[in-house]
This record gives sequence, structure tokens and C-alpha cells, in this order.
Amino acid sequence: MRSKRFLRAEQGALNWDTPGLLAGVDEAGRGPLAGPVVAAAVILDPRQPIAGLADSKKLTARRRERLYDEICAKALCCSIALASVAEIDRLNILQATLLAMQRAVAGLRLPPAKVLVDGNRLPTLGVLAEAIVDGDATVPAISAASILAKVQRDRWCAEVDAQWPQYGFAAHKGYGTAAHLAALRAHGACEHHRRSFAPVAAVLLQAVERA
Repeated sequence: MRSKRFLRAEQGALNWDTPGLLAGVDEAGRGPLAGPVVAAAVILDPRQPIAGLADSKKLTARRRERLYDEICAKALCCSIALASVAEIDRLNILQATLLAMQRAVAGLRLPPAKVLVDGNRLPTLGVLAEAIVDGDATVPAISAASILAKVQRDRWCAEVDAQWPQYGFAAHKGYGTAAHLAALRAHGACEHHRRSFAPVAAVLLQAVERA
């Protein structure tokens, strides 16, 4: 079974589905060593279908950018939210991700009747919700959310790269590549690095031991 159902209802309703708007939710940036985790929520308009929606990881950067603009123009509403590095370090990455998702849903202009979330964990919501493994590849609204989150996260990396070019954020997007780890060892951690992540913590420990 590829999906797992969960109920979140303010009044304890027992029905699995209710009529109304459907929102898709996904995140970007759980794995990197730096920067916020970004979540997006999207309610698509069935009267304005968007061709080519897919898991953002399967699309080129140029295609993601084009779809980002089309989603923002055609969706009934969409919302992008994040959890900061400080929140990631304080809560852990899973709880920070769920917090970002919660904020994204709360930011929707129109209230959804049901929320579909990529993965197997759900944020705390006041509406019916379902977690769907590989939902970013199978559910158009989740695919749209994955694209918004990925593009927003990549744009953050490009902005930070201009301020901290020695780390190469524009190239590795904050992931623990060999180049990024080498930059960490050479320059130490900057304000955007996640101190709770082992590779960053190891670099900081080495700096203390050398001092």
C-alpha cells in the first residue's frame, strides 16, 4: 500500500473525504547542510490545467522556472513558507519540515477541505489530510507544490551565493558535496549552516580543537 491515511478534523468527523478544495503540499531542502527548509501548498484550478507537472527533481531548472510562473498564474491559490536554520537546529529537521508545511497551508488564501502531503508524515492541521508516498510524481497538486518549493529554495541558494561565494551555494544548493565540505573545512561555517547537522558540527569541533 503506497499511501497512508490520517484524519485531522476539528470536530472529530469520521468521514474520509469531504467535498471542497484540494491542496497539495511538498517541501524542498531537508537534506542540505545550510539554509531553511521550504514548503509550498497549492490548490489547482481544474478549469486551467497545467501541462507537464511532475516531481520537481525530474525537471530541468529552466522547466521548473517556467512552471513556477504558470502555477502562480493559474492556480486558485498557492502559498510558500519556510522554517529557519535556527528552527531546524532547535526542533530537528523533521519537525521543522512539518512546521514549514503547516505554515504553507495556513497561508493559503482559500481554505482547503482536504490536504494531500508528499511522503509518509503529516503536519498538524485542522482539516482532513492524507500522506502519499511519491505523491510528487502522481498527484498534480503535490507536483505543483514540489516545483514551487524547489524553485524558491534554489533562488535562496543563488542569493546567498552572491553574499558567500566561497561556499559555492549556487552550484551544490547546500548539499554535502565534496566541494561544499572542502569549503567548510577551509572557511568554517557561516550563519546559514545548520549546526545540528553532523558534517557542520564536525567542522566546528575541529575549529575549537585547533584554537
